Amino acid sequence: MMEEKSATQRMKYAADISSIREAHSRISPFIHRTPVICSESINAIAGRRLFFKCECFQKGGAFKFRGACNAILSLDNSQAAKGVVTHSSGNHAAALSLAAKIRGIPAYIVIPRNAPKCKVENVIRYGGKVIWSDVTIQSRETVANKVLEETGAVLIHPFNDGRIISGQGTISLELLEQTSEIDTIIVPISGGGLISGVALAAKSINPAIRVLAAEPRGANDAAQSKAAGHIITLSETKTIADGLRAFLGDLTWPIVRDVVDDIIVVDDFEIIEAMKLCYEILKVAVEPSGAIGLAAVLSESFRANPAWSSCKNIGIILSGGNLDLGALWSSYGTDG
Repeated sequence: MMEEKSATQRMKYAADISSIREAHSRISPFIHRTPVICSESINAIAGRRLFFKCECFQKGGAFKFRGACNAILSLDNSQAAKGVVTHSSGNHAAALSLAAKIRGIPAYIVIPRNAPKCKVENVIRYGGKVIWSDVTIQSRETVANKVLEETGAVLIHPFNDGRIISGQGTISLELLEQTSEIDTIIVPISGGGLISGVALAAKSINPAIRVLAAEPRGANDAAQSKAAGHIITLSETKTIADGLRAFLGDLTWPIVRDVVDDIIVVDDFEIIEAMKLCYEILKVAVEPSGAIGLAAVLSESFRANPAWSSCKNIGIILSGGNLDLGALWSSYGTDG
């Protein structure tokens, strides 16, 4: 019966618990099993027990290495020989570069000119071949398509790919083994690859668990999409969380629509305050995108919502720790 349900789910969505378990077996020799940490001080502030899954300690500094590693290790030898290509402004670019380096194949990375310097440096450090584009999605895709034609490489999309979704879902397998009492997981949302994998795995293991997304107000397309019942894209995004500016894809949207319980929208100042708590109390460096789950738990909209009053043991994914320190200091202000 369980196998029939899994097969049905795989036909319905781009991934399922079987593909996620297969991904975990495939990538386990290469990834870090990241720790879960707690803080009584932050628990007291939140009024709940919080369990932080530290993907900021993952190879490449973010959860993205899981999906990238799974995608690259899934290629057959003839595909891999020509290399891989992607367009990304951040952590996926670095993750794919590192995974390609491990397999010994080329990685062609199309990066917009406004990408954070620290993330571009990671791509170069891991051996990715940087190809610049303009800042628009259209420019990124046009340049990537040109590279595909010239090289014959395989496109690995940052989130709209079943192999990526399955790889990201391995976080749930670890988290629910490490802290079985969790009743809620809060996940950053952008293109939806992370939350899609996390939600599919978590709900397969524990159907009663709640999975909530956290999104910045200046890039709240997912919340608008969820409310409207169809994908909505924005003409522009404005948020300190540079990793949360993408829009949902045709593979991630059905999972977000059907499986994610709700989306919590927070302001940038709430994200900054959450980052400060991570630094000052957890002693963990997180980028804005990584801190948004904590920001959501501490937000008034979450605290005041009676629907979430029973969320007592919450897993929060600190999704990454790659941040531009110059921009961080600016966001904190000059008066300390």
